[in-house]
Amino acid sequence: MGTERERMTDSTDATDGDDTAAADDGGEADETVRCWLVEREFGDRNFVTIVYATRDGSRYQQWERSTTSLRTGSQITAATEIPESELEAVTDEETRERYAREAERTADQYEPDDPI
Repeated sequence: MGTERERMTDSTDATDGDDTAAADDGGEADETVRCWLVEREFGDRNFVTIVYATRDGSRYQQWERSTTSLRTGSQITAATEIPESELEAVTDEETRERYAREAERTADQYEPDDPI
């Protein structure tokens, strides 16, 4: 956990074990991927960095939320569906392996909709 942060999202379709599922957004089908929470880091200025990654650790999505938003907004869940087009590639092998381990651990311990 250095100063540089990578964004990642981990997905697996709950119904058939596939990583993608079709979603309808205004008539255009966009594939989504189930991604698992792999990192949550409390930083400066009362922001929390959240990283979701695919189970194989190869793709991710990262975002920040204020601590106030975490208390009053929607809950952070073990997994979330992310449009495939919004995922970024993990280019560092060490980070990819870490994300894969964390995604697997989260998936083993929690149901996708469990707040964590």
